[in-house]
Amino acid sequence: MNHPNNHIAPARPTHPTPGKVIFIGAGPGDPELLTVKALRWLQRADVIIADRLVSPEILSDYSTPTATVIHVGKQGGSEASTAQSAINELLVTHAMSGRLVIRLKGGDISIFSNILDELRSLVANGIGYELVPGITAALGAAAYAGIPLTARGYSTAVRLLTAWRHDLLDDQYWSDLAQTDDTLVFYMSSDPADELVNRLLANDIPEDRWITVIEQATTPKQQISNYPIHQYIAAAAGRSWQSPSLIIIGKVGALQPDFGWLPDAVSTSLYFPPIEPITSKKTSLC
Repeated sequence: MNHPNNHIAPARPTHPTPGKVIFIGAGPGDPELLTVKALRWLQRADVIIADRLVSPEILSDYSTPTATVIHVGKQGGSEASTAQSAINELLVTHAMSGRLVIRLKGGDISIFSNILDELRSLVANGIGYELVPGITAALGAAAYAGIPLTARGYSTAVRLLTAWRHDLLDDQYWSDLAQTDDTLVFYMSSDPADELVNRLLANDIPEDRWITVIEQATTPKQQISNYPIHQYIAAAAGRSWQSPSLIIIGKVGALQPDFGWLPDAVSTSLYFPPIEPITSKKTSLC
């Protein structure tokens, strides 16, 4: 008997459609962090379905000029965010018409991404696909901030987390996060940053832990704020961080002042433009 929480994969149709979808991780911002394999696929694309956190240069300079680009971004608090069901439908519709579709996601394709919903839609419709990984934000942001995530003597493990729904984490989990020697990397957590820090302080996080907030990592707009975590509330409580921001907590933050190599940007403007309703950059293929 199946466990009630298990998901049964849909049956694959016996005759796959001629189109194909390539899931590609575009990296955290710097267009030169795109992989060679991703570049080759982008130069063959008929349709590119792109998230908001994809460098505009990848679409303008690295993709074939004949591809139709469809923006399907999501942004917290924006009514223009594209529904997941609409993205699934776009993938299926274009692939079933025989087109090579690139699903371009910011960072990596599977770290805090809705790729599972999209894969299920393709499998249910017999559409072929490939997965091309990208540099996830944790690795890109840490490297461009000069923070070795598992520096010897500072950390031997990394946890990738999100605190956007911190109310879903129980007291025992917060205690574990506060006391671990692991490096903690929080995605999508800039808005609740104060609450995140207060929870860790309430659970007696040691004084040798640092918090590093990296705004718009790897882009020309990157800015870094770094504090001993017990000083964060006095120094930065209530501060609004530019999107996207990534938070690193652990002993390794103490290394950032010594090894940071990229100067902070002067401008605090957004690198990734706010999302707009679904539109095509070039003539529609529908």
